[in-house]
Amino acid sequence: MRYLISLAFVFLLSGNAFSQTEKPNIIYILSDDQSWTDYGFMGHPHIETPNIDQLAADGLTFTRGYVTAPLCSPSLASIITGLYPYQHGITGNDPLFTSEKPRYQTDWQTARSRLYKDYLDEFQKHPTVPQLLQKLGYVSFQSGKWWGGHWSEGGFTDGMTHGDPGRGGRHGDEGLKIGREGMDPIFDFMDQAISDDDPFFIWYAPFLPHSPHTPPDSLLQKYLPKAPAEAVASYWAMCEWLDITVGQLLDKVEEVGLTENTLVVFVTDNGWIQDPDRPNRYAPGSKQDPQDMGIRTPIIYKWPAKISPRMDTKNLASSVDMAVTTLAAVGMDPRPEMQGINVMDKKALTKRKQIYSMDFSHDMVAVDQPEKTLESRMLISDQWKLIDPGPANPSNQDVLLYDIVKDPMESENLAEEKPGIVKKLLADLDEWWDGDTGSDQQ
Repeated sequence: MRYLISLAFVFLLSGNAFSQTEKPNIIYILSDDQSWTDYGFMGHPHIETPNIDQLAADGLTFTRGYVTAPLCSPSLASIITGLYPYQHGITGNDPLFTSEKPRYQTDWQTARSRLYKDYLDEFQKHPTVPQLLQKLGYVSFQSGKWWGGHWSEGGFTDGMTHGDPGRGGRHGDEGLKIGREGMDPIFDFMDQAISDDDPFFIWYAPFLPHSPHTPPDSLLQKYLPKAPAEAVASYWAMCEWLDITVGQLLDKVEEVGLTENTLVVFVTDNGWIQDPDRPNRYAPGSKQDPQDMGIRTPIIYKWPAKISPRMDTKNLASSVDMAVTTLAAVGMDPRPEMQGINVMDKKALTKRKQIYSMDFSHDMVAVDQPEKTLESRMLISDQWKLIDPGPANPSNQDVLLYDIVKDPMESENLAEEKPGIVKKLLADLDEWWDGDTGSDQQ
């Protein structure tokens, strides 16, 4: 019999109450640099993602999901803490500094690591999902993209990333081999956890479809006739390569008989529009930008023992919900500072009216003053999306308002036509977080 918890808990799912007596295994699957449109089940006419499509069909799938930032490091930090970037302190990928050494080379990496420590120290004040799960006997494994130093610094009990700047440690190092060079490290961890009768948490954040776009040639040849440019074909092929690895992971879970009681959560860290003229480069309006092509993502929760499959095209979901929902699944209360909801609580889901995101500069200037690099704050409601420019966006201070239901590609700014709506949503943004002062006004 699997490891048991002593306290039963009750929560709502589709209006039905149930008791939880056995800890679920938990797997986070984190796509890296992929648009919300670039899946078969989201309607892409060419990209084939049959395994993720099946995951979406088998789970509670939110097509209106959002991440907290259009950049990987702050986005991933939010996923693992359940906090927004202004709370956990990681607002960008790197500290801002001047160096005579080439960016990303060893000397630059070493200098970066010294400056990044202040941000890492702030981040580590907040417990991560694997740290909290460890209190219940969980073992955990980090693989893929990881900005938090050595895997142990994120609260994992095992992992791949060493974080040593002298050996290229910045955003994943050895962990970035997962998926691209096979799945054995995860499978070996799973086998050991099963042998030890331990419930487990897996962080699978492969460097896919992230550049460099170097898909297997068979996949590239498949998409070349369909794409407008080779750079686009390479990106599309990378999306399918990700899907193949997702299938390998889920097949392993099925093979060892754990599908029924495993909570699988899928999300992407930020969006991507492939520049057709520049291989491995994104186009404006996606990564590092506040548009939906930078922050929107499908979010999937699959747990056959407890979650009834449903494609939710109406309710809003956020990546900050993942930590709260995971804790609820194992019978733990969320920490007071967490702003997400348990998406398995139907009342909380239907009560939600707004979610938020924020766009900061790539390079951070002060761990205690996130507003200095704030480029935009974003509020998404049932119908409206507001983009409010911040102090680090001096070239464009125009407030943007979109009817995100009728205009999902954000082609028509309605701010001048709807001043009353703009005023209300700006007030709601300031009540949530005043980005000019950095003060939390909750």
